[in-house]
Amino acid sequence: MSTVDAATRPLLVGHDWAVQLLARGLERDILSQAYLFIGPAHVGKTTLALYLARALNCQAEKARPCGECTACRRIGAGRHADVRVLDDEGGSIKISQIRDLQREISLAPFEGRWRVYILCDFQRATLEAANCLLKTLEEPPPRVVLILTATESELLLPTIISRCQVLNLRPFEAAAIQQALQDHWGLEHRQARLLARLSDGRLGWAIQAIRDDTLLRQREKYLLALEQALRQDRTSRMSLAQRLCQDPLVLPKLFDLWQSWWRDLLLVKSGNEHRLTNVDREQTILHEAQQYTMNDIVGCLRAIRHSAQQVEQNVNACLALELLLLGVPRPTRSGTAPRTTHSGTAPPHNRRRDASPSNTEQELII
Repeated sequence: MSTVDAATRPLLVGHDWAVQLLARGLERDILSQAYLFIGPAHVGKTTLALYLARALNCQAEKARPCGECTACRRIGAGRHADVRVLDDEGGSIKISQIRDLQREISLAPFEGRWRVYILCDFQRATLEAANCLLKTLEEPPPRVVLILTATESELLLPTIISRCQVLNLRPFEAAAIQQALQDHWGLEHRQARLLARLSDGRLGWAIQAIRDDTLLRQREKYLLALEQALRQDRTSRMSLAQRLCQDPLVLPKLFDLWQSWWRDLLLVKSGNEHRLTNVDREQTILHEAQQYTMNDIVGCLRAIRHSAQQVEQNVNACLALELLLLGVPRPTRSGTAPRTTHSGTAPPHNRRRDASPSNTEQELII
């Protein structure tokens, strides 16, 4: 299976083990009719699914998918009659959509050799939709391949998982993403390094950030809000929380971003500056790390996780954000002054700033 498409840049970057596994199945004609690709958002699950759809319907004699034949180009453009992607971003997959799919799936391929159905983020499917799909997974029609994607297997019915061949896609190393962005997307070293670190191992996020600068502008806005809040009084922090919670849908991204900032401080305190995520703010982070104790930083990381969980459980978003911001300690010059943290206990003020991180701190770093 070739990994280069001259017209659309690489068909796929990384996940070589998965490509090789699927290639062996193609060569030996022993492909599964139901796959489940598991991995974080933007790690490449849908890209790999489309890669397999191209390989199944590619018109080339060798090195499939070629990326150049009519079938490959039509699949890449979303216009192939036998390849359907069900991706209702932000919404759930409903039973009516599965029933429509089942009516189509009984038909023979119209344009290619295989009908391929890609059901994205199947963890968002309703229980009725998941149960409805089970019968099709048990007895799929000939010349049909179903590919489900999900962020976590724990969010799916065990009966769904047991009927699929599962491929767990792992995030990339930052260096691999940086190299890909420089080689295939033409980014200069500094920008490629920044996006690679911010992507958290997800090449798809980095590519999206290239195409849509809203992601980086939002990041700048929320990091500035955090940096300002650290030196504000309680009244100003309450006002900031009220402004930020106006759009609850952005709060998960905000929490992730703030967590990355505090994690960077923890990395500095533990002597791992080379692993920073927010590399464009390195000098600020080096300075801020000296203003907080290790206990302060760990307490903030825990508090952000707790707030994110509360919002996921439909707790009042404004209240959760207010409590989070009010609990964040203000910086000191030495970073060693005793203070009350989120846990309500005063950390020991005689702990060395360069002390090795505890087991809990190591978990937060990882």
